Amino acid sequence: MNNNSEYDYTDEEIEKRYNEGLTQLCEVIAKTDDADLLQDFFHCLFTSAELKDFVNRWLLIQEIEKGTTQREIAKMFKMSLCKITRGSRELKKPESAFKTMLSKIDK
Repeated sequence: MNNNSEYDYTDEEIEKRYNEGLTQLCEVIAKTDDADLLQDFFHCLFTSAELKDFVNRWLLIQEIEKGTTQREIAKMFKMSLCKITRGSRELKKPESAFKTMLSKIDK
């Protein structure tokens, strides 16, 4: 393999592009107030399995917040306790982005 290829990127370049892409994606989503467009966008962006995992992670956070046990959530969404524990840990952080996002749900 030619190490001087125009397609060879350093780890730092890849990380920079990732961070720029994430920022841009978040900015575009934040500017969008059309839920139908976002749903269509997510269906284009993710495979069915990725989208299901993405949505289930959001739903599990809501269940944790309601007080549902981790074992019950695991049964409900057929997911590992590791994912649920991670979500629970993130939700307990003082400046939790999860809590902030949950507060945005129309009740």
